[in-house]
Amino acid sequence: MDTARQRLLRGMPLHAITSAYGTDGLRDRFAAEIAGFPHPRQVRLAAALDLAARLHAADRRQQEPYLNHLLRVAIRILSHYEVQDADVAVAALLHDAVEDHAVELAADGTGPAARAELTADGTRQAALAALAARFGGRVADLVEAVTNPEYEPGRDRNQQYREHVADSLDRSPWARIIKASDFTDNGAGLIHTTGPEVERLAAKYAPLIPVLRDAVTRPDTPLSSASWPSSTGAPNGSRSSCLPARPLATGKLPGTRRAGEGVGRCEHPGYAGPANGGSRFSDPGRRLYRRR
Repeated sequence: MDTARQRLLRGMPLHAITSAYGTDGLRDRFAAEIAGFPHPRQVRLAAALDLAARLHAADRRQQEPYLNHLLRVAIRILSHYEVQDADVAVAALLHDAVEDHAVELAADGTGPAARAELTADGTRQAALAALAARFGGRVADLVEAVTNPEYEPGRDRNQQYREHVADSLDRSPWARIIKASDFTDNGAGLIHTTGPEVERLAAKYAPLIPVLRDAVTRPDTPLSSASWPSSTGAPNGSRSSCLPARPLATGKLPGTRRAGEGVGRCEHPGYAGPANGGSRFSDPGRRLYRRR
């Protein structure tokens, strides 16, 4: 990609890139965002993108390839939130893989005899195990946290969705970042939605706004102080250390920035998984070390 095109794409809103250049433009923007990563991480991110493209090849979202949504979610995290964490970006690209394509993922990680015995829940667990084997336990944990459960019949699906989001985000600070970017992209997508689908999606997402606002403004949410306006009293504008998140005065979510609002950079070498302090797919002794 030439320098002029790179500058152009990096200065454009993500939905504008989608409208003008489609998936190729989003792929180029993603490539520009990860160009500063060490080569092994770039290879890993490219492998996650290839897997997402394969799994979602036939999926559509409001008349566009579903891959566009996954790319925007990942790019927003890298660019708008400036979270330079390969695991989080990989999980963002694959955040719908288990929910939508568990069978295909399970097929990557199990033999024919094992696949024949899988239940619906077992298929999801096999899919998560396949992700863990390929990309690590932390990625699998993050994807699991943002994967909607199988809904109980006879109960309101939207209510079950909100309960799941509140519970999973309460337990997984890093998953809040992925869900915030996902929710932002879904909200922007409503602009391009027409007919009865508008009311259905509004009923699903509108009650979730206070849940996400609470989640992303908690002190343990790993967004740097520079992600919030200076009027909130953030102690400094460091772009290399991760400090407690500060609430936006407007209540807006990260990634829906007004002119003058900064973004911060988070780089974390470790991760605190479930209650035991580590990933259930990896070393249970792995801990999160927060840089300050």
